[in-house]
Amino acid sequence: MHIESIRIRNFRRLKDVRIDLASDISIFVGANNSGKTSATHALQLFTAASRERFSIHDFSSDCWDSIDEFGAGTAGAVLPTISMDIWFNVEPANLHRVVDLLPSLSFTGNTVGIRVEFAAADSAALLRDFQAAHALAEANIRPGVNGAPDYHPSPRTLCDYLRDEGGLRLRQGFELRYHVLDRACFDNELHERVGYVPRLISPDKGRGGKDILSGLVKIDFLHAQRHLSDSSGGTRAEELSRVLGRFYQRNLEQRVADFDAQRALADSETMLNEHLGRVFGPTLDRLSELGYPGLGNPRLLIKTALNPATIMSSQDGTRVHYALGEADRHGVLPTLPDRYNGLGFKNLIYMVVELLDLHARWLDVEESRPPIHLVFIEEPEAHLHVQLQQVFVRKVLDILKIEGADAQYYTSQLVISTHSSHILYERGFRPIRYFRRMPGMASQTSDVLSLSAFYHGTSKGSRNFLERYLKLTHCDLFFADAAVLVEGNVERLLLPQMIATAAPRLRSAYLSVLEIGGAFGHRFKSLVEFLGITTLIITDIDSVLPGAEPGVEAEEDAIEQAAAGLDGEQAVPEAAIGEAAEAVAADEEEELEDDEEESGPGTACMVAIEGAVTSNQTLRKWLPRKTLIFDLLAAKEEDCIQVRTAAHDALVRVSYQTAVDVVWKEEVRALAGRTLEEAFALENLVWSQSKARKNLKLRIQGAAKLDLAAISLRLHRKIASSNFHKTDFALALLEQDPKDWLVPRYIADGLRWLEKEVTPPEPADDDEQGNGKHEDDEGLLV
Repeated sequence: MHIESIRIRNFRRLKDVRIDLASDISIFVGANNSGKTSATHALQLFTAASRERFSIHDFSSDCWDSIDEFGAGTAGAVLPTISMDIWFNVEPANLHRVVDLLPSLSFTGNTVGIRVEFAAADSAALLRDFQAAHALAEANIRPGVNGAPDYHPSPRTLCDYLRDEGGLRLRQGFELRYHVLDRACFDNELHERVGYVPRLISPDKGRGGKDILSGLVKIDFLHAQRHLSDSSGGTRAEELSRVLGRFYQRNLEQRVADFDAQRALADSETMLNEHLGRVFGPTLDRLSELGYPGLGNPRLLIKTALNPATIMSSQDGTRVHYALGEADRHGVLPTLPDRYNGLGFKNLIYMVVELLDLHARWLDVEESRPPIHLVFIEEPEAHLHVQLQQVFVRKVLDILKIEGADAQYYTSQLVISTHSSHILYERGFRPIRYFRRMPGMASQTSDVLSLSAFYHGTSKGSRNFLERYLKLTHCDLFFADAAVLVEGNVERLLLPQMIATAAPRLRSAYLSVLEIGGAFGHRFKSLVEFLGITTLIITDIDSVLPGAEPGVEAEEDAIEQAAAGLDGEQAVPEAAIGEAAEAVAADEEEELEDDEEESGPGTACMVAIEGAVTSNQTLRKWLPRKTLIFDLLAAKEEDCIQVRTAAHDALVRVSYQTAVDVVWKEEVRALAGRTLEEAFALENLVWSQSKARKNLKLRIQGAAKLDLAAISLRLHRKIASSNFHKTDFALALLEQDPKDWLVPRYIADGLRWLEKEVTPPEPADDDEQGNGKHEDDEGLLV
């Protein structure tokens, strides 16, 4: 038996969200202020069954207007409620435990539900009381000199009334109600059908809803340990030995009446140390299952300080020690107290012991033990370095495993909220529950996505590629305000400086930069669209010949065409168009499996060659879905943007090289580079050809004697050669003063677009980069 799903309505950011929980472990991830904490607090409030802990601020912000409209007597206004639906998956062996939640005697399913609702006990009486208080307040308005109120006592609105006196009126006027839910009256997304009224659980007819819920699930919380330290002073310092002392007092075998141990205390410490070794042996063995301490790390021991009254509770009583080696010839084992080991290891032990404590207290309930133990763990990465984060999440389920016959009747479920990509690396995508801030909404709301659903809707090849890729790199995509997919290592290295130059406000946003390449960028389409994350793709136009390799003669023929420029009408032979069109048609007809390697047609060539096509699968299959280079160069900005049709859709833009005016001596032509390096060299042509910039490896010998067409061809060949190292170029460019060189226009335009979407524009801010004023903040993430 386990909790299968919960639905939360009108609670803070969670206007109406469904959160599916795995039977073993679920991981809550998302950007800051996306609702993870709200979900945790909702479960705390509803399972604690205490209306005194609610406040008016727990209502979603867009509920406040509805509350005030109800207080104003607006026709049709309804007083909002906060609710949580909890759905249980029940095996036949546990069906007797949920008999109070069976919707009918003919029930044959395996899913039962209960709704907990925070609602007005008597909305009519509440309205009358507010109107009386409001009338009294209006009678004491102090008019101003211009007729407007100079002072208006509270309450002006019903929200004011419920907020006043520390929220006392809210707690007095609202109550918790419990309802039985019938799964047959809900659709596949667990939305109830129109007209369905759940059955109210009345305490007059048996157990109340509070008792039913507490009899099914015990919920505990392990909050982030940010205060564990070695300091002996200060009230926030807590030593590991004290934690183990509390654990001993509550859970382990206490040998107060063990006369052998008492005699051992009188004679020597040997007997008691053996006793403590027996007592703590299982716990320390469980800790050893973490794989830490391992080779080269000290193992744990428990030693006494010979004070029977304060064995585990005193500052000077029994302490955790670390064995440093084997016993010497006198039988003495060299040890150090716990304060001499690292804080990260100490914090790991702390959390494991606390979890074992919570687990043991649940198992100690012999009568009417709830079959489900749900434990929320907040940010276990606090004070845990990378290796320990992975150790913790890898072994935590083994530590809490239920042994013996009880395993089929009782379940431990874990929910971990985290910002650690290393924890995601260890567990994979399936447990992830992604909290997504909804963009473009007047109120701040969130949605919750289950990555297990992504698996069902994505081909095996694509999801395997994504999971392996993100495991090999990082998973901070799930914590970011926006994503930037870049072509390669050069873009990744230069992007921070380009952002500082072209779109400085982006430095205040959390961007996930993924190096994906044009050949694989389209494989991220399904994940980006599923997450609904705002994304900029910076890629290369990757021009190639659709047929055989062009050879030197074909490239020489391109000189004249490059000299003609791309700013006018480009004459493309019909034969070349037809040939490219046939290649496109053939590509569209061929259904390639996602796990097969896809290769682009032809051989690399200059962008200006007639009939050239792109080998970039992102441009062909995602945006702008064009194959001919001529069409890509002529594409408008709207062709390169995947707009939202719904609030939860992804907003995506692709940026690739386009024609720009290139100046060389007295010539000005519109040219486009094939790659970032070509585009950079063309847009910084005079600057890059200086002897002072020879480390960039972009200088062309005899450049002063070449015209624009010739130097562009020589640059193309130089950059395409095996002797040109792109990473060396990027590192050399970082040595230069960024004020001296221009960010390639296609990248600058893309970054400014992203800046406008994810960072608040400053009022009346004239863009020095020539992008004009930022007109609105539509699509802003807050």
